Amino acid sequence: MHSNDAQLLVLTALADGEKHGYAINTAIKELTGARLGPGSLYGALARLEARRLIESAAEPAGQKDRQRIVRITAAGREALRAELEQMTHVAQVGLRALRQAPA
Repeated sequence: MHSNDAQLLVLTALADGEKHGYAINTAIKELTGARLGPGSLYGALARLEARRLIESAAEPAGQKDRQRIVRITAAGREALRAELEQMTHVAQVGLRALRQAPA
C-alpha cells in the first residue's frame, strides 16, 4: 500500500466522526479487511496533519492521558470527496472497458 492509500483510508475512516488511532485502524480493517502497520498509520496521520486535512480534537477535561483524538477538517473533507470522485470515474471507465474487451 502506498502512503497516499493510507492517507485516503484514514480520511475515509474519519469522515463519519473523530477517532483515536486504534479506532481509525479498526474502521480501516472493517473497510478493507486489513489493518495498517503502526508506521503507515502514524505516518499518514502526521502527513495529513501537516497538510491540515486533519486536526487534533479538543480533549475532554481530565482525559489528558488518553489517546489523541483527531478529526477531519473541511479541507480534508473536500480532498476526500475529490479523490473518491476521481476513483469512481476511473473505476467506471475500467469496468466499461473490461465489459467491452474480448475475454
